[in-house]
Amino acid sequence: MAETDNDESVDPAAVRRHRVLFRAIEKRRNPKLRRSDITVTDDAAVKRATKAAALGNAMEWYDFGIYSYLASTIGRVFFPSTNDTAQLLGSFATFAVAFLVRPLGGMVFGPLGDKVGRKRILSLTMIMMAVGTFAIGLVPSHAVIGLWAPALLIFFRLVQGFSTGGEYGGASTFIAEYAPDKRRGFFGSFLELGTLAGYVGASGLVVVLQMLLSDDQMLSWGWRVPFLVAAPLGLIGLYLRLKLDETPAFQKLEGGQAKASEAADAVETSAAADLGKIFTRYWRPLLLCLALVAAYNITDYMLLSYMPTYLSDELGYGTNHGLLILLVVMVLQMCVINQVGRLSDRFGRKPLLMAGMLGFLFLSLPSFLLIRQGSIVLITLGLLLMGLSLVSMLGTMSAALPAIFPTQVRYGSLSVAYNLATSIFGGTTPLVITALISAFDSTLMPAYYAMGAAVIGVIAVLCMRETANQPLAGSPPSVQTQAEAEELVQAQSPQPRF
Repeated sequence: MAETDNDESVDPAAVRRHRVLFRAIEKRRNPKLRRSDITVTDDAAVKRATKAAALGNAMEWYDFGIYSYLASTIGRVFFPSTNDTAQLLGSFATFAVAFLVRPLGGMVFGPLGDKVGRKRILSLTMIMMAVGTFAIGLVPSHAVIGLWAPALLIFFRLVQGFSTGGEYGGASTFIAEYAPDKRRGFFGSFLELGTLAGYVGASGLVVVLQMLLSDDQMLSWGWRVPFLVAAPLGLIGLYLRLKLDETPAFQKLEGGQAKASEAADAVETSAAADLGKIFTRYWRPLLLCLALVAAYNITDYMLLSYMPTYLSDELGYGTNHGLLILLVVMVLQMCVINQVGRLSDRFGRKPLLMAGMLGFLFLSLPSFLLIRQGSIVLITLGLLLMGLSLVSMLGTMSAALPAIFPTQVRYGSLSVAYNLATSIFGGTTPLVITALISAFDSTLMPAYYAMGAAVIGVIAVLCMRETANQPLAGSPPSVQTQAEAEELVQAQSPQPRF
């Protein structure tokens, strides 16, 4: 960034007078790449890394999904009240409290991931998430231990939130740094495939339990089953992550397996990434990331977390019916999300992100008008319209966000920005929408809220630069084959003219 400022301050007349000198300075600053500077990816290793990161993300959103899908039941178990709205607000307030500590988790785990490596921190966050979720399934009800019940629930939600602070930034960084430049969108889309898989697993399990068990059985013990399932899932994810090597980009940064030559001088060789440097040197990309994530998360949490509660509590629709419809929409999203990632590699991140933002801006109100009609067909159509808009962002965001920051501060900066935006806007979405509906007595408030978020998103996409098919900032190029590496080197040395 400093170099860009210096380039802009150079007198053009001086450049014309001393062309040879300035050409030498430019070559020194941007020397030609050598073959050893270019990372040739191992396809099997990329797939293993993608699988491990995606499974962790699936578990994260499984954990958050089951809480939101069981919000009404949890409200009755831990927040006894004669007022249904008060119970729901208590449950969603506990849902939101986990997001209050997510920025703290990001500020702790993110810089640590830049210092000690991505793999170690991602393994630690996996353990903490599994323990927190499993413990919630063991907490006695309010009827058994009184106020200790909601207190323990909030404590373990805080453990979940703190661990999640290091999860998305690390997982998206992990995949982005393993993937070749020309396929980063495709491999990155598997991270959000994990998101959808987590939600599908959560909603599917809740639907099955509610079909098999009575209301009394769900209140007494049935709601605990989805939380207890987190333990074996966490062990599987931990096993996969511990088997992985550190990312090639981080290894080059540390000088681990590849020696940095003169051409890699632009890559900073220190992985020290403190918060002061992140906030002072990288505040512009931080703001851009904050805006993108805020717009994306409001629409994401509204559709994938809040919608079942909206259908049942605000429109009086059957809980199972609402979950089943949303389940169909999410399965359809899973079928196309990797193709969206491929499209972002071909056409760029900005067109796909803009399509999603504009979709929510212009389709949110018609979608909710369809949903309010109460017909299964119209509800499904309304959810599909928003689902298509969301999948355009889901399949692109995990490749776009890591590319905003350079390698030496990528994990820390992305974790800080992502979790601040998610904490302020994403996790509070169910609570805010419930309060807005109560205050304005209008079931269209979720649509207006999503449209406001989309406006912010459109502005953010216009301000970002295109990063598809380009090396990550602060890292050498990453290619799939030796032939591609040779082509890159030869492209810098054109044949002489005679």
